[in-house]
Amino acid sequence: MMPRACQTRLRNGRARAAALALAMLAAPHAGAWAQAQAQAPNPQMAAAQANFEALPEAERKAIQSDLIWAGQFNGAVSGAFGPLTFRAINTFKGARGLADGMLLPTERVALARTAQVARDLAGFRILVDEKTGVQIGIPTKLLPRRDATPSGGSRWQSADEKVTLDTSASPPGEDLAALFEKATAVNPNSPRKITYKLLRPEFFVVTGETPTGRFYRRLAAGPQGLRGFSIGYDKAVAPTVDRLVIAIAASFEPFPTGAVPAAPPSVAGAASPQAGLPSQAVPAVRSNERYGVAIALNERMALSVAPAVDGCRSLRVGNRAGKLRLKDDASGLVLLDLDGTGATKPPGLRAEAPRADEALVLVAYGNDAGKRVALALPGQSVQAADAKPALRAPLQPGQAGAPAFDRQGRLVGIVTDNPSDRVLIAGVAPQRSYALADAAAIQAMLGKAGASLPPVAGGTELSTGAVVERVSGSVLPVICGL
Repeated sequence: MMPRACQTRLRNGRARAAALALAMLAAPHAGAWAQAQAQAPNPQMAAAQANFEALPEAERKAIQSDLIWAGQFNGAVSGAFGPLTFRAINTFKGARGLADGMLLPTERVALARTAQVARDLAGFRILVDEKTGVQIGIPTKLLPRRDATPSGGSRWQSADEKVTLDTSASPPGEDLAALFEKATAVNPNSPRKITYKLLRPEFFVVTGETPTGRFYRRLAAGPQGLRGFSIGYDKAVAPTVDRLVIAIAASFEPFPTGAVPAAPPSVAGAASPQAGLPSQAVPAVRSNERYGVAIALNERMALSVAPAVDGCRSLRVGNRAGKLRLKDDASGLVLLDLDGTGATKPPGLRAEAPRADEALVLVAYGNDAGKRVALALPGQSVQAADAKPALRAPLQPGQAGAPAFDRQGRLVGIVTDNPSDRVLIAGVAPQRSYALADAAAIQAMLGKAGASLPPVAGGTELSTGAVVERVSGSVLPVICGL
């Protein structure tokens, strides 16, 4: 077991690292300085920098913003290229290609899709606060409650009041440095601890902790006076909110000029709850339950995966009781018998294997305010090291068995791994690689039960919504009672 002193140092180190990452977003030039100091340039990075700087400024900033949402970048959205951007691009690329710091067109699309998933799941909207005039991004799904602060600013708050974001403004005359001294003053009677502080002529940043929470504050000076924002949150939600604060801080403009930036264009495969998915009376999330996803093959049988059903005392698929009929250890697939009857329209199966880096649409169920709700998620086929079928997707615990469809709405495969990534980035899991049972494995499994799915020829490419509408009748939530 790790000694208590080492555990304390480790926790403190992580807190300081999180504070530093947030503080680096104080201003574009501060982030650029951090990038420049991170490591000495090398020829490969110089080539990547030349490639990056040849892009329009709006696109350079969009890439950095998307990297933040993909969980790879914690610098400022400045459009300046440095080691942080170089490493972030290479981390996102992973095993897709050369670690050269450059995004191919297909990789840029994949990055935009990943970022859009995270923005949509957080309900992130950039707006101008009518009370203070600041421009700021608000994760509306995390902070649905809207009110005014006692000082006349705006307040956004989570439903459980564990996260609060306030904006503030004051007319010219107040001294920024004096406010900084007050914000960072040590009070021996207070348990508050400052973890980072930075004062510049035009702004300051202060981050800190209390026994139960964390906070981030930024205040900027301009001809119109002082404007800023602060966010405080419970340590219990810090793994999610720490990263989300990075996106909020990157969007902050104390004295905006021009129109509010348009929301990023929709990317094929962006995730959001889909109206076309089945309206199931799915119960609230409970600690004595495990979750998964199944494909209905007919009115009495469904296909899922072992991690969704192993060790279950009881099993429900959609609104009906289920029972294990057949399990295949080699593929990880399971067949389930369903009680009663229910209308269903099984999907068509795609016979050919997906192309490398082909865009896919996954349908799964996720947790939203204590309920299991249907989601469409983007996926991308990959070639695993052992040449077995696999895909990359932002899956979370409870989404084992998620089916993957191509852009024609044909079933390509079923995720057989059990996602365990509980570290959320801006409210969504980062993309990881997961094993996939392909069409051949599915047909082999069904053949053992005397069943099959008809192969379907390709057709017109569909939007994500159209794919979901086509397959909605066959995708069901699995609820395992432990």
